[in-house]
Amino acid sequence: MSRKPKKGYYVRGEFVAEGSELDLELKRELKGTSEASRTELKRESTELQKLGEELLTLRADLMNGLDVPEKLRDALADARRITNFEGKRRQMQFVGKLMRQLEPDTLASIRAALQEQHQGSAQLTLALHRAEQWRDRLIAEDDAFGEWVQRFAGTDAQQLRALIRQARKDAPAPDKAAVSHGLAPRQGRAYREIFQLVREQLASADSAGEAFAHDAESPAEPG
Repeated sequence: MSRKPKKGYYVRGEFVAEGSELDLELKRELKGTSEASRTELKRESTELQKLGEELLTLRADLMNGLDVPEKLRDALADARRITNFEGKRRQMQFVGKLMRQLEPDTLASIRAALQEQHQGSAQLTLALHRAEQWRDRLIAEDDAFGEWVQRFAGTDAQQLRALIRQARKDAPAPDKAAVSHGLAPRQGRAYREIFQLVREQLASADSAGEAFAHDAESPAEPG
C-alpha cells in the first residue's frame, strides 16, 4: 500500500511538511513578521508567477539553453497543451510554485533569455519598418531609386525599376470611405515584391555588418 504524500510547501527550495518543527518555527516567525515584509513576500511570489507565464512564450532554442529542472519543463509543456481556463489556471499556479523553488542564478538566466527574445523582436520590428519606409519612397519618389542603387550595389536595378513602374500602375485610386474607416487599400503584386526585395537586401547588408553604415542617414518619412 502506497504511503499518502505529506502535505506541505516549499521555502527556498526546501520542502516543509505541515506540522513539522520547521513548519511551526516558520509560522511563529511569520506571526512576528511585519506587514511590509509580508507584502514583499507576496510581491515576489506574484513576480515569479508572472515570470513563469512569460516562459510559455520563450523560443525553443532559448529554452533549451536554460538549466532548469525537468519537472518545470514538463509543467510548462502541459500548460501549453491545456485549453480549459480553470485547468490552465491551476497548472500555472503549479508552475509558479516550481518557479519559487529555483535558485537566484537560474532565475537570472531565465530573465536574461526573455530579454534576449524581446530585443530580437524589437530588432525585427525595426527591420520591417525600414523596409516599409524604403518601399514607399521607391514608389513615391523618383530620386529614391538612384539613392537605393548607390547604397545597395548588389540590387538587380533592372528588376527593381520594372517593379516600381508596375507598382505605380497598380496603385489604387484613393478611396475616401476606406481611409475614413482606417482600411488600407489593396495593393498589387509588384508592391509586395518590392518590399520583399528591399527586406532581403537590408538583411544581407545587416549580416555583412553594413546595415547602419548604409542607413547612417535613415530614409526620411514620406512627407
